Amino acid sequence: MPFYHRLGALPRKRHTVFRRPDGGLYAEELMGHEGFVGTSALLYHIHPPTTVLSACLLGKAAWEADEATSLRHRHFRTARLAPGGSPTLGRTPLLFNQDIAMLYVEPDVQDAHFYRNSQADEVVYVAEGTGVLETVFGPLPYRAGDYVVIHRNITHRWRLDPAGGRTKLLVFESAGHVRSPKRYRNEFGQLLEGAPYCERDIRRPEAVEPRDERGEFPVIVKQHGAWHELVLDHHPCDVVGWDGYFYPWIFNIHDFEPIVGRIHQPPPVHQTFQGDGFVICSFCPRPYDFDPHAVPAPYNHSNVDSDEVLFYASSEFMSRKGIEYGSITHHPDGLPHGPHPGRAEASIGATHTNELAVMMDSFRPLQVAKAALPIEDEAYHRSWIDAQHAAFNPPTS
Repeated sequence: MPFYHRLGALPRKRHTVFRRPDGGLYAEELMGHEGFVGTSALLYHIHPPTTVLSACLLGKAAWEADEATSLRHRHFRTARLAPGGSPTLGRTPLLFNQDIAMLYVEPDVQDAHFYRNSQADEVVYVAEGTGVLETVFGPLPYRAGDYVVIHRNITHRWRLDPAGGRTKLLVFESAGHVRSPKRYRNEFGQLLEGAPYCERDIRRPEAVEPRDERGEFPVIVKQHGAWHELVLDHHPCDVVGWDGYFYPWIFNIHDFEPIVGRIHQPPPVHQTFQGDGFVICSFCPRPYDFDPHAVPAPYNHSNVDSDEVLFYASSEFMSRKGIEYGSITHHPDGLPHGPHPGRAEASIGATHTNELAVMMDSFRPLQVAKAALPIEDEAYHRSWIDAQHAAFNPPTS
């Protein structure tokens, strides 16, 4: 998130002498994107971050695409995925292209390793669960409804809270840098008064907890389409202080302030994040359009240059029938889509919605991962006509 933050002990000036209590120098590390011109942070380590005992290739991290299915609207039910596994290594790929990927996991294992995605920023939507994200920048407690933004190369570990119940994570991996939408910010980077959230809604690390521990600490790194294991000779969370604009942060979907109008507002009013080649939007409980003649349900539309993907974070959605909590719908570009039969009529006169959903629109076509095929509702593309037949031809007793 592009605004300045600082924690812990720092020297008065950058790149100047800063000594440990034993007289040695703290090790500086500049971490950021786009070389030396993007957002960055300067961290001060007890031990150099370069002291690696061993390095090995664990295997490829490539995803297989479904190449055999015709172009159609698709529906996947994450409730049918087998729960369990690691929050970092147990993720099931669902949809992906060269800009963005969507994965899902219901972990039940506490990772012993630390994790670092060096080829993608991650936005992790916490559908259920509580815990703490342990990072080199300090701990970040998380809860249900949180978008946890972990920029590339940030070493971290998910500490699941068993008392928080089941954990369900929807993961976006972005090849580009994730940020707040440009139209929400002024020329200085401050969020505008008309933006649907502000800096007070952003949660950042509030303290550093440096660990001065020697030993063998595995860090699994995702880079160049493969998994690598690096074993450090010290605990990676040994930072005594840092400052800058590059760090992990959290925004909760329930802090999004919906923008409503006299007649139906298009999906961009729900935008929450901007990426390279995609956007992420939040559909939240809100009043409906207030013109007496308004049709609150969305109109049929053909997005000829974007795929639309929705994760239904509740079982209610104004324009859909046959979806459930945890459903994911994929409407590819070039295919018209819109409300199911009867939904537009039913929305007239309604005053509000309690829907909760996360939408991702990609500007290049998405591929469906083979791993998603076992949970697909293969009849979904007929749901508009089948629902219409059911509405006009009710079963007789």
